[in-house]
Amino acid sequence: MPYVKTRDGTDIYVKDWGSGRPVVLLHGWPLSSDMWDPQMMALADAGFRAIAYDRRGFGRSGQPWSGYDYDTLADDLADVLEATGATQDVTLVGFSMGGGEVARYMSRHQGKGVVAAALVASVVPYMLKTDDNPDGVPESTLQQIAQGIQDDRPHFFRDTFFKQFFGVGYLTSPVSDDALDWATTVAMQGGLKPTLACAEAFGHTDFRPDLASFRVPTLIIHGTSDQTVPIDPSGRAAAAGIPGAQLVEYDGAPHGLNVTHGERLTQDLLTFLGR
Repeated sequence: MPYVKTRDGTDIYVKDWGSGRPVVLLHGWPLSSDMWDPQMMALADAGFRAIAYDRRGFGRSGQPWSGYDYDTLADDLADVLEATGATQDVTLVGFSMGGGEVARYMSRHQGKGVVAAALVASVVPYMLKTDDNPDGVPESTLQQIAQGIQDDRPHFFRDTFFKQFFGVGYLTSPVSDDALDWATTVAMQGGLKPTLACAEAFGHTDFRPDLASFRVPTLIIHGTSDQTVPIDPSGRAAAAGIPGAQLVEYDGAPHGLNVTHGERLTQDLLTFLGR
C-alpha cells in the first residue's frame, strides 16, 4: 500500500518498514520522507514499525493546488494513521516543518493514539519575529527565501539554502557536495506552489496555543548553531511551553542534524523509545 488517499482526495506516498510499535516520522521542508531512511532502518531493525510519508506537494505525493495550511496537513497525518492502522501506541517524530504537523495534530485531533512525541530542529512554537516573539526570524528573511525560490529555485536551494541548512561555511566540512546535490534533487521534486505555500505556512503559523495539547512524554532535539530555525524561539521555547519536555541541545549542530549528527540522532530516538 504505497499510497493513501486523504479526505480531500490527495494521494500521499507512504513508506512502511518493519513491525512492532509504530513510529511515524514527518519530514522537513523542502525534502521528502527519504530524509528519514537511516533512522527508519535503525527503528525497523530495533523492532519498531517505521512509517514515513511524503507531505502533499512533495516527493511522490500528489500536488493539489490547495491544502498547505497546518489544519489540512494535520488532517493528512490523521488519514495516514487511520489508513495504515497505526492508531494506537504511536510515537510522532517531526523534523523542522514536520514538528508543526505534530503540534497541530495534538490539538486538532486531541493527540489520538499518540503515546510520545519528538520535535527535531522543529519550527514549533513560532518562527516569525514579532513584538511578543523577539527572537524569531524577520519577515524580510522569509520574503528573501520566497524570492530566491521564484528567481532560480535550483540555484537557491543548492548554493544558498542547503549550505545554511547543513552548516556549510560555519562548520568544518559538515557534508559532501554530493549531499547538497541530493538534497537539491529531492527538493526539486516538490511543486513550486506547494514549496512556496508551505514556506508561508511554517514561517507564519503560531503554534504557541497548541503546546498545551502535548500531554505525552516529549523529546525536543535542536542544534545550538541552527541558522535556519534558531533554537531560542523554537527548541528552547517549546521546551519551556510543554510540561515535562526533555530538551537535548546538540552543541554546534546546524539545522540538518539528521545528516551531520545522524548517528547521535538515531541513538537518542532509540533511547527515548526505550531501546
